[in-house]
Amino acid sequence: MVTSLSRDDRLRLMKFVCAFAWADLEVQNEERHFVDKLVEKLDLEEDRELIAGWLRSPPPSEDVDPTRVPAEHRELFLDAARQLFEADGVVDPHEQEQFELLQQLLI
Repeated sequence: MVTSLSRDDRLRLMKFVCAFAWADLEVQNEERHFVDKLVEKLDLEEDRELIAGWLRSPPPSEDVDPTRVPAEHRELFLDAARQLFEADGVVDPHEQEQFELLQQLLI
């Protein structure tokens, strides 16, 4: 399914993932590692520096509007957010709250 995403949709997914890495106001090393692996999986190596920038400073909130996620990709976006939140082995209450909000908006 990931390979069927357009480049724009893959970058949109990465914006969401990076924004959610900031849910607890600190990007953990495990989350950075998850993002690196996802960059490879999504074949976005040429955009690695752009994506790394979103880990240094979160993408603008208007760029991560859940209503812009195509219906056919919503489960994929939720799954990626869930994996990111679980990457460091600790689901912070803010992360859980953000995930539940995303889930409500996407489903």
